[in-house]
Amino acid sequence: MQWSLILLFLMAQCCFIDCQLYQFHYINENKTWTEAQQYCREKHTDLATVTNMKDMKRLINISAGDQREAWIGLISKPEFTRTWFWSLSGEKFDESEKNWNNNEPSDRGIQGSENCGIVYQNLTWLDQGCKWPEYFLCYDETNNSHKYHLIKDMKTWQKAQSYCRENHTDLISGTKQRQDEEVKKLMNSSDRSAYFGLFRDNWRWSDGSSFSFRHWNNDFNISESVSILCGLTVFNDGGRWKNDTCDKKKPCICYDDKMILIKENKTWEDALTYCRENHHDLVTITNMDDQIWIQEKVKNASTDYVWMGLRYTCTLDFWFWVSDEVVIYKNWAEGEPTDDCDMSGAMETGGKHKWRKKIYLDKYNLICSKK
Repeated sequence: MQWSLILLFLMAQCCFIDCQLYQFHYINENKTWTEAQQYCREKHTDLATVTNMKDMKRLINISAGDQREAWIGLISKPEFTRTWFWSLSGEKFDESEKNWNNNEPSDRGIQGSENCGIVYQNLTWLDQGCKWPEYFLCYDETNNSHKYHLIKDMKTWQKAQSYCRENHTDLISGTKQRQDEEVKKLMNSSDRSAYFGLFRDNWRWSDGSSFSFRHWNNDFNISESVSILCGLTVFNDGGRWKNDTCDKKKPCICYDDKMILIKENKTWEDALTYCRENHHDLVTITNMDDQIWIQEKVKNASTDYVWMGLRYTCTLDFWFWVSDEVVIYKNWAEGEPTDDCDMSGAMETGGKHKWRKKIYLDKYNLICSKK
């Protein structure tokens, strides 16, 4: 069959996927955190995992006017190792790209552990207690470009993060941003160091995901817990989070995951058939938030790549999503794609989770969207 006919067939069969890759559910029943976790895992997917500020707005809207607080999926235990994260969710901290100053991180704060990062004028890093007031670096992201701002207003790390999220996008995060020439110029013109988006904590999500997004209230102290604590979102405080002992009985928020990783090796066409017969479709990625959510799922794949619903047609000379979505957001690896026949799109399951073109007869795991 000519590929142009296959394309028409696929488009005739497809329908638009729900733009939400996961759905939240407010459970207005008082439960301990452990009881809430068990309930969510039995009735839904798990306790809520929150990935960005868009999620926070969704959480606030589902409370149905109830102004109480509710458990989410964060828990901290003394035995959990403190881990470095970037403030911007989706940016993975890479140990090989760290730029600590000599003898740092020292973790020798006089007020306790040093869990926040500051950057010197020479762009080397220092760990510091998060309650010290400092200058800070924000950035704006528009149309895949960045604009950076050195805010010469002394704030704690927590308040600096809130300021950046309210007035810009976030604290600067990730190695690429830190090395940008504009950031170098800003810091060279500064008379002191500044906070950026590096922090560490020992909080973990119930579903095992490694999302770095945090939305604590401004009174929260970023330090390791000496007892088991669990996270709550407070509806009448803009959804900001606080912690409490996990045995308190509160309402909770669950989520349903609308993506599923299939650890079976299939060709792209077999993967498409499998998803449509058993779920909804091969996954479509239309924005960075979708990319961040899905790349967390594919970390558990048993192959180096997973199939997506992305295909190239020689006859019409373009890439398309089988869900009939236009390919606007792109996350191709450098040099990809050089258009070629018999190619489909796959995501790397490690590294930067970039997209690569692969021969459609190759066999990989796949990720489906669910109805």
